[in-house]
Amino acid sequence: MPETQSTPIPPQERIGYAVLGLGELTLEELLPALRSAKYSRIRAFVSDNKDKAVAQALAHGLTERDAYLYEEFEQLEARNDVQAVFIVLPNNQHREYTERAAKMGKHVLCEKPMATTVEDAEAMVSVCHQAGVKLMIAYRCQYTPTHWAARDLIDGGELGPLKLMQSINGQMQDDPSAWRLKLEQAGGGPLPDVGLYCLNTLRFLSGEEPHEVFGYLYKPDGDSRFAEVEEAVSWLMRFPSGLEATCMTSYSTLTTRQLYVLGEKAALEMNPAFAYENLELTVKRERGVEKLSVSQPDQFALELDHFSQCILEDKVPFTPGEEGLQDQRIMAAIYKSAQEGRPIQLEQITKKDAFRGSRPQGH
Repeated sequence: MPETQSTPIPPQERIGYAVLGLGELTLEELLPALRSAKYSRIRAFVSDNKDKAVAQALAHGLTERDAYLYEEFEQLEARNDVQAVFIVLPNNQHREYTERAAKMGKHVLCEKPMATTVEDAEAMVSVCHQAGVKLMIAYRCQYTPTHWAARDLIDGGELGPLKLMQSINGQMQDDPSAWRLKLEQAGGGPLPDVGLYCLNTLRFLSGEEPHEVFGYLYKPDGDSRFAEVEEAVSWLMRFPSGLEATCMTSYSTLTTRQLYVLGEKAALEMNPAFAYENLELTVKRERGVEKLSVSQPDQFALELDHFSQCILEDKVPFTPGEEGLQDQRIMAAIYKSAQEGRPIQLEQITKKDAFRGSRPQGH
């Protein structure tokens, strides 16, 4: 494995972030990651609850002046110590806050999915280009040493030419009031949420772009959870090289996060493949099975520090807005295919890593 460790820079030289949204992901994953990051630091909190924002500011060595309501967001324009914002809000708010941040000259790290529509994703890319700020989508699985170990095996020819890929990502969503079950806020059901990991990670591992998709959607009657969004989606992707991929995602299953890549000479399996920790990578060859041991630093710290390094060095992030836009286009095609009952053709792209920027440090 390439060396992924780096020397921390002094705190005052690190990129300062304002975090928008104080939900479970922020509190349990992102804030601990910021404490362990080497190029990034927290400088402000933005929330709909001022008391909650103040409490977090004080808990992280900041002051009450570092806590803002959403309507006070533009006050950050005067903060030279806040160079970037991390948007951790419901999907339908990503475009609005990306545009507001870009107009202030702040770089944007946005949680996945990028948006709820192709049009919103296109607008986000455009406004950031026009403002001269960087936009990165937080695809953490493109920054972990485990996923890169899998990709290195593929790139190194260990599997031979790729033939088949499979991935399943499902979980139980049992709260009917959850915003992820509201079409306007989420843009869909499990596909743009957990299913996106299957789509994006298989694109990353192969480096290829699908030219055809065929989708199937299931939405049960009489279940209030799925009054607006689907319960499950499965889809087939075909690639220019002849590679095929099948994926499944659901909001009504035992938690399952796995992928399988089959080549002419060998295969690799990740199970779990998309968890925050304890990822497992196994290689299967004719002579036997090998479980690889790979270091597992904080995934969120890795993606944060990559974005910070890109800001400091003026580089295009590995997962820029264009990478998120491509996923939005593919998901839209999957939904269209499921609705119309036919395969949908996509633009045929043969360039490897067509939408990605500078590789993360150490890879």
